[in-house]
Amino acid sequence: MPNAGMYRTEKVNTPAIVTSAGTVLTSDPERKTWSIQNVGTNPLFVRLGGTASSTVFHYILKGGSGDSDGLGAIISEADGVVFTGDISIAGTTPKVVARAS
Repeated sequence: MPNAGMYRTEKVNTPAIVTSAGTVLTSDPERKTWSIQNVGTNPLFVRLGGTASSTVFHYILKGGSGDSDGLGAIISEADGVVFTGDISIAGTTPKVVARAS
């Protein structure tokens, strides 16, 4: 099947820079993709389906060398099984861009 797992959508959230710990993407049963990029300089802890902390998380995203330099780690889901529940972050002075469609 050509283009398996691909789709078209006009539904995309307006990306925003989030600078506090907590939920960055709220639950959406229609979510088809999501991504979070660390645009700060400190490690970022990401948790799927619960409150993130430095001791309870699913992923750690590396920070960049400088503020918003584009070198911070990114995580995304766009193919196969895509998590549709709440996604939260934690860290020292977190700064992320989150996107979902």
